[in-house]
Amino acid sequence: QAQLVESGGGLVQSGGSLRLSCAASRSIFSFAKMGWYRQAPGKERELVTSITRDGITNYADSVKGRFTISRENAKDTLFLQMNALKPDDTAVYYCNAVGLYFKREYWGQGTQVTVSE
Repeated sequence: QAQLVESGGGLVQSGGSLRLSCAASRSIFSFAKMGWYRQAPGKERELVTSITRDGITNYADSVKGRFTISRENAKDTLFLQMNALKPDDTAVYYCNAVGLYFKREYWGQGTQVTVSE
């Protein structure tokens, strides 16, 4: 079992920045991969970015150069630094983790990010 708790969402103006955090209830090295997804109203959930246990990162084209995924191993926390935010980034952002051995998926409760014009 694992719990993921996101924080850091909020309302920001276009061009602004936010930093999301995802605190895991166990060592983040027990996961094969962690990432951030988002779901905008009326749209499907989509992958924003991910990082493997070995540190390999992947970004959606829409956020490349603006978003950065990172982690603080000692605190078992995943981060998403979001810069140059656009109204199209408005969504609920979810933290995701995939277990190392049985590939079970875990999800956080989501945090709302709203970017105004």
